[in-house]
Amino acid sequence: MRITTVLFLNLFIGFIFPQHALSNEGLMDEVLAGEHRDVNFIKRDKYRHPKETLEFFGITPEKSVVEITPGYGWYAEILAPLLRENGNYIYASYKLNDGINPFFVKVEKAFIKKMQRHPNVYDKLNWVHFEANSPQLTQGEPVDAVVTFRNVHNWAQAGTTQSMFEGFYRALKPGGVLGLVEHRAIPGTSLENQIKSGYMTEDFVIQMAESVGFRLDAKSEINSNPKDTKDHVGGVWNLLPNLRNIANEDKDKMVEIGESDRMTLRFIKD
Repeated sequence: MRITTVLFLNLFIGFIFPQHALSNEGLMDEVLAGEHRDVNFIKRDKYRHPKETLEFFGITPEKSVVEITPGYGWYAEILAPLLRENGNYIYASYKLNDGINPFFVKVEKAFIKKMQRHPNVYDKLNWVHFEANSPQLTQGEPVDAVVTFRNVHNWAQAGTTQSMFEGFYRALKPGGVLGLVEHRAIPGTSLENQIKSGYMTEDFVIQMAESVGFRLDAKSEINSNPKDTKDHVGGVWNLLPNLRNIANEDKDKMVEIGESDRMTLRFIKD
């Protein structure tokens, strides 16, 4: 029975994501169209441009990639199957110590359930727990890329921005890529208002990365949104996907804006 089950599972896995397809240009499209993806996550592809963003970061199926605090797994749904056969996807989340925010416990439990629902997607995923004050993000060997999506404002609020960027630098091979997407503030916005609003300036992010040794390699406007005025009373959280504290009569207006205007930056460890 066990042998039969294993054989069936292997056949099922091969049917969902054929191994030969891993060398094809169409693999990303197969993954994005996969039945394992949350339908609500798919609706946000038009705002987040995952294919173009990952291509800009140079993510290909044979790469080793650490994603920082993937949360409920929006990008994990794409990266885990993309890297499953020939690469290595590392889901890096906070160590769940006694003082951890209960939200992170909730997120971890939810993602574990996602993995259990789709073992054919997540069976080769590697998981690392880290401390934000001194993050160790790999399981030994340095990696090709570290990617992080909409997280810098959280580290700025917690006072761990520098330690996190130092951790990224340590985790990467020479020539490795740090790919970063973040809500983009109006230039000159004070750090206090950046933290309050959730929008960070490009200058702050670039200076932080360069201060630990990274070189800015390229910028992209893939995730820009000129409709975003960035003056919302509740900051970036007034926009999709949260619509936090938005009255029902104002929701259509906020939905029309879409998600936030975002910087997309590629850094290199020389």
